[in-house]
Amino acid sequence: MNKISLIIKREFIAKVRNKSFIVMTFLSPLLFVGIAVFVGYLSTMKADLKTIAIHDATGRFVNEFKSDNEFKYVNLSNVDLKVLKDSIIRESFEGIIVIPKTTDNAALQKGIQYVSNDSPSVTFVSDIEDVIAKKITAENFQKEGLDTLKINNAKAKVSLNLTKASGEESLKGLNEIKIGIGGAFGYLIMMFIIIYGNMVMRSVIEEKTSRIIEVIISSVKPFQLMMGKIIGTSLAGVLQFITWAILGVIAMFVMSSVFGVQMGASSGPQAQEAMQMAQKEMGGDFQMYLKEILNLPIATMLICFVVYFIGGYFLYSSFYASIGAAVDNETDSQQFLLPIIMPLVLGVYIGFFTVMNDPHGTVATVFSMIPLTSPIVMMMRIPFGVPWWQILLSVTLLFGTFFLVVWFAAKIYRVGILMYGKKPTWKELYKWLKY
Repeated sequence: MNKISLIIKREFIAKVRNKSFIVMTFLSPLLFVGIAVFVGYLSTMKADLKTIAIHDATGRFVNEFKSDNEFKYVNLSNVDLKVLKDSIIRESFEGIIVIPKTTDNAALQKGIQYVSNDSPSVTFVSDIEDVIAKKITAENFQKEGLDTLKINNAKAKVSLNLTKASGEESLKGLNEIKIGIGGAFGYLIMMFIIIYGNMVMRSVIEEKTSRIIEVIISSVKPFQLMMGKIIGTSLAGVLQFITWAILGVIAMFVMSSVFGVQMGASSGPQAQEAMQMAQKEMGGDFQMYLKEILNLPIATMLICFVVYFIGGYFLYSSFYASIGAAVDNETDSQQFLLPIIMPLVLGVYIGFFTVMNDPHGTVATVFSMIPLTSPIVMMMRIPFGVPWWQILLSVTLLFGTFFLVVWFAAKIYRVGILMYGKKPTWKELYKWLKY
């Protein structure tokens, strides 16, 4: 045990003192914020204005198309259609809406064309179809002698009120908020398992290629070395998490203080009154959403995040360490990494497409128990409320599988750590397990 603690200390200090580790610890939050700001800026940018020509031989629809910031509709019904198509080739227009001359609405519905060089988006096509369909529908109502005003007034708009069994009012979109929070935790676990797992693998490969490993193995057992690397790297990861959390809390405190003071100083009595009125209008729903979020099992989510991160990292790092011992360089490791990464990706997809619709269903429950996917799927289920016995069973299976995988990985590690100059195959890895 003393030897393992020495290896843990060595790995931890080596990772923490690494310049890239120090730089990324403080630079990563800034990069995330910068990317978020950049994406937000791109989303506010207006798209290029596209000019759409309209050739309406009936003259009934041309006024139904309204220009906006994205599309400008130009009435060119008097221009020869062949000339307009030639202008499309010269890219004078984005496209042409061609409406043939006919009085038969049934034939008209199938005879309208959109001519362009590039395929239009589904949203644009749907908007064009809606505009024409509404006009034809209104005309059909008039032909049948129906009062369109009465028809519109007769249309019902149903707003479903959500209520819990306890009698409390519930909110729409709450499941989306829950899956967003759980998905963020699950995605972080996946990303950091991959990042720190690769750190373990690279560390093993570097020591193996530099032949330092031969000196180390003469003093410690391969199992002790592998466990020391896994635990030491995990401690460095936990330190990085804690640093990011502290920086995040400080940044939120500073921003709230600065912006609060600036808004209070710069706003006059009228602005403050307007803000108070807006808060009263939005305050009801906002306070209800805030109350629902605070009612989530936040403590359980934070504790389980740490537990599942450590368990998932230990499990997958065992795979990464055995791969690092089996190969001589990172290029040779690619054939073994895909089967390791696939369960993590599968967990993310199952979480988003299954947990949101049925968080307590069979599929979500089963995959939250399977150790290879449980760190991600269970974290997505917890905001919806999961019985403690399921969490305990999932964690027990996760760490139990870790010890089982470590036992198998140690066999590959023990043989592969001293193998040089030969690319291993899956068949050879199986032989090492039997050795």
